Amino acid sequence: MRVVLQRVSEASVDIGGLQKSCIHQGLLVFVGIEEEDGRDDVHWLASKIVSLRIFSDDNGKMNLSVKEVDGEILVISQFTLFAASKKGNRPSFIRAARAEKAIPLYEEFVGVLSEMLGKEVRTGSFGADMQVRLLNDGPVTLMLDTKNRE
Repeated sequence: MRVVLQRVSEASVDIGGLQKSCIHQGLLVFVGIEEEDGRDDVHWLASKIVSLRIFSDDNGKMNLSVKEVDGEILVISQFTLFAASKKGNRPSFIRAARAEKAIPLYEEFVGVLSEMLGKEVRTGSFGADMQVRLLNDGPVTLMLDTKNRE
């Protein structure tokens, strides 16, 4: 699994011109799932996201997690995170998991995140054409990959 997460002051997702979800202070998480991913990846990634100390404390130091600041999380599925662009100019998405594999892992990821955060995690709709708006705070943007656990 691979994510791009952004610390945000606010974020929202629209589908078909209607707002599906919105959050205030918290994390916008774009998640891509590949065929080799499994439950271990889900749990490691969710734990890492909820525990990352990337919010400022009273001294202005990034020392608090999204849970400690009572922040929210918005998760957006994004198969394009596994784009391969080495050959030619049209990206290949062959590494991205097919829906029958990806949807159950995506749903489990959202559920585990909600449990660890202690509140509902907001989402887009898997596979939908979505318009995502955000106000990046910092900016703080991180990439995490379960196959490269740095």
